[in-house]
Amino acid sequence: MIVRIDTLEDERLDSYARLTEAQLRNKLEPEKGIFIAESGKVIERALEGRMQPLSLLMEEKWLPSMASIVERIEQVDPTIPVFVAPHDELQKLCGFELTRGALGAFRRPRPLSVAEACEGARVVAVLEDITNHTNVGAIFRSAAALGVDAVLTTPACYDPLYRRAVRVSMGTVFQIPWARIGEDAHDWAQTGIPLLHELGFTTAALALSDNSVSLRDEKLKECEKIALVLGTEGDGLAESTIARCDYTVKIPMYHQVDSLNVAAASAVAFWELVVPAV
Repeated sequence: MIVRIDTLEDERLDSYARLTEAQLRNKLEPEKGIFIAESGKVIERALEGRMQPLSLLMEEKWLPSMASIVERIEQVDPTIPVFVAPHDELQKLCGFELTRGALGAFRRPRPLSVAEACEGARVVAVLEDITNHTNVGAIFRSAAALGVDAVLTTPACYDPLYRRAVRVSMGTVFQIPWARIGEDAHDWAQTGIPLLHELGFTTAALALSDNSVSLRDEKLKECEKIALVLGTEGDGLAESTIARCDYTVKIPMYHQVDSLNVAAASAVAFWELVVPAV
């Protein structure tokens, strides 16, 4: 259903051009929430992850290269519109040049419970209060690439389905189960860590302390199920979180460097804790 439009003022494009991330998320009515996927690859992964498409938006010249995706969407529902707009109009969209030609609006999926996300999982990552969309997306990409089974985000952590996080993740956010963990934004670990223990996970806080063990410590690899807790840039993990975890873990480093960017640190830790595929 190709729909050619002349202006972004068309109200059917509100989700692309005018609604804020908070409005798209729709906290009051989550079942009506929307997220935006940018680029053909990310849209394709959203479809593979069984996300529900609502519409596409692209420039005319991208129709041929997006033909297979348009066909897949037609198979889902032939009434889903594929909006085609002039290049000059699409340039008004913030960051449109980063989209590689196409945007897709999708219905937000039903939130999973922690138990659902962690079903059958051996290694999970917990993101505590990470307030940088790039880092959230990059961690999901590393988690998918390196075999992490699930990702859990605390109440104050940025939303993995925010536009930039989805883009940086290259759509891997649709490939890994994830859920929110904890009830209190100021102390998620009060209920979150006991829940992980109840589900059989050993908890390991990635942080520097006097009793930190090396990431290479064999005790960690011997854990039947392990949850690696990662903290925000700058402040790191809360002391109350570290105190509740079974282990405090550090990455051995050279030249007196004491920390890495959290996305880089996550990739190193995932590689060490997950049995390599090859």
